[in-house]
Amino acid sequence: MRKIITLFILVFLFSVSPLAKELPDIRSVQTDLIPPPMTNDAPAAGKRVKQTAQGFEGTDIHHSLYLPMDWRKEGRCPVIVEYAGNGPYANEYGDICTGKVEDCKLGYGISRGEGFIWICLPYISKDHARNQLQWWGDVEATVEYCINVVPQICLDYGGDSSKVLLAGFSRGSIACNYIGLHDDKIASLWRGFICHSHYDGVRIWDYEDSDRKSAMERLKRLKNRPQFISHEVTVDEVRNYLTDAHPEGRFTFLPLPYRNHTDAWVLRDIPERKRLREWVRKVLAE
Repeated sequence: MRKIITLFILVFLFSVSPLAKELPDIRSVQTDLIPPPMTNDAPAAGKRVKQTAQGFEGTDIHHSLYLPMDWRKEGRCPVIVEYAGNGPYANEYGDICTGKVEDCKLGYGISRGEGFIWICLPYISKDHARNQLQWWGDVEATVEYCINVVPQICLDYGGDSSKVLLAGFSRGSIACNYIGLHDDKIASLWRGFICHSHYDGVRIWDYEDSDRKSAMERLKRLKNRPQFISHEVTVDEVRNYLTDAHPEGRFTFLPLPYRNHTDAWVLRDIPERKRLREWVRKVLAE
């Protein structure tokens, strides 16, 4: 019963606005990218593989690691770290989100599978036995997992630790600040942030410290680093919040002219994806 109620709440909170009904469906645009499936293979160029961090052997906690098609062991390349949305989620337009690391899409759409190491990290369940599919589970354990895994992957596979971007969709977008700016240690990992659909502090959610005061304390750790903030239909709600909460921030806002609550827009050749890729190039060149 509790799971049914939780799912109803998620569908209600993430439901589409009346304005969205007038906009086209993203599926009317043909995809030009398909993310590779996660496998149990050893890491290699062009493969997306399942990994379990040290200390979590014997659990179902895992992340996914993708090494770009042009990866070389002796090279150095930027890194995209991604957090997933809530699962299970579905809306009236057929948009779905499983909440699983293997179904994330942003990093692949941004990179085309080239030039970037792409890591999809889990949220850790409170019993430390599995990946948390809805909201946060054990926040401290999730933060610690990230702090340990990201530098280790950079060390093992040639990631440039000075060029790490944090990205997320929906719950993952909120996680860019809620997890990624949780404390000074994790906040120090990031060069920039890509937040698609929702934003920490804009709404009150059913978890601890979702209030605006707590979110603004986290936002202080952003300092002068840039964020790319997109949303289906409109970004006005986030823009208005940040005008008051962090007026000196380096924010790039982009509304998507589609009705869908999904990260699959980055798998299509649309002007908004081009804008995002240009922003990434600019941030990494600074």
